[in-house]
Amino acid sequence: MTEMNNQVEGTESMADALESFGEVKIGDVVKGEVLAIEDRQAVVGIEGAGVEGVVPAKELSTLPVEDINEIIKVGDVLDLVVISSIGKDKENGSYLLSKRRLDAKKVWADIEKEFQDGKVIEAPVTDVVKGGLVVDVGVRGFVPASMVEDHFVADFSAYKGQTLAFKIVEIEPSENRLILSHKAVVEAEKAGKKQELLASIKEGDVVEGTVARLTDFGAFVDLGGIDGLVHVSEISHSHIAKPSDALKVGDKVQVAVLSVDPDRERISLSIKDTLPGPWDNIEEQAAVGTVLDGTVKRLTSFGAFVEVFPGVEGLVHISQISHKHIATPHEVLSEGDAVKVKVLEVNPQEHRIALSIKALEEKPADAKEALVEEVDDYVMPEESTGFTMGDILGAALKSDSETADDDQPEA
Repeated sequence: MTEMNNQVEGTESMADALESFGEVKIGDVVKGEVLAIEDRQAVVGIEGAGVEGVVPAKELSTLPVEDINEIIKVGDVLDLVVISSIGKDKENGSYLLSKRRLDAKKVWADIEKEFQDGKVIEAPVTDVVKGGLVVDVGVRGFVPASMVEDHFVADFSAYKGQTLAFKIVEIEPSENRLILSHKAVVEAEKAGKKQELLASIKEGDVVEGTVARLTDFGAFVDLGGIDGLVHVSEISHSHIAKPSDALKVGDKVQVAVLSVDPDRERISLSIKDTLPGPWDNIEEQAAVGTVLDGTVKRLTSFGAFVEVFPGVEGLVHISQISHKHIATPHEVLSEGDAVKVKVLEVNPQEHRIALSIKALEEKPADAKEALVEEVDDYVMPEESTGFTMGDILGAALKSDSETADDDQPEA
């Protein structure tokens, strides 16, 4: 009797156990304990179902798997999704399972939330393909070539392996479509730096920048978020025909801020204001009586402007060009002529130097008569030069007076 009761109880316990097993359906999310690892797949026992399933290597991770033993081991319990049935009945059947697809589903949900929140995500570039970059964010993302940088890039090979920040442009989980943009992140960062710089930089500041572009009228210098313009006239103290004569793209330069217009996002800069001025120490370089080599730069009705140092021009008044009477400087000089000049007077504050050519030449016998004629024939300067008539005639008369004194016999 006892034996019969035990048999009945055993039968009931087995029936209860069988009834406790839940039915496994396609799409169910289940837990599976790894029972064995063989032939690039994991054999798992599905908890609560009393059946087994297999997880191929390609379904274990969203990334390529070389050795599945590196990512799972016997005894691990995995969250899995049922893909299909590969058995005929519940007792002896088994199922094809995937960890990768369940992970991807969670990733897509997270990405959709980040997209809605407007967040920037980071991900490694796994491959460079025709038309752009492939990145891994738990699922495959694509960055079109036009969305990699805010400037043209000829070769993207250097990006492979880099981890970059991206803005989510388009997402469609049902089509496994994820479009990302690194360019949008770069542009947003630059816009932030631009506003910060415009708010902090002020006239008179001296900052370092990088020559970004050259044009016929000047150079654009990147200050770290915004470009400022150095007009060609502000590049050097000496005259340059075009910016490329003195600068090249990529040069690091010190620039002085001339003006800032936050509303128009414009900054005017000067390189020459950070350089030693050509008139610095001019009294030492061109002391009175010094003989210098110069080049005739301009001719006017009242004299010739001669460059004696880069950016430094002095005036040779018409009366100081020749001992002989001349009606205009053009009679004996041409622009570009190389001449020797003697310094008559230096005024560093006013940036003026009075020069003489004839002081270095032998004086003819009728020199005094020529001087009288020259002064009588003097005409008002035809342009503003910084020299007054008193400066010009004073220097001229002073020079001739000194010459006359030198000619007087000793007592």
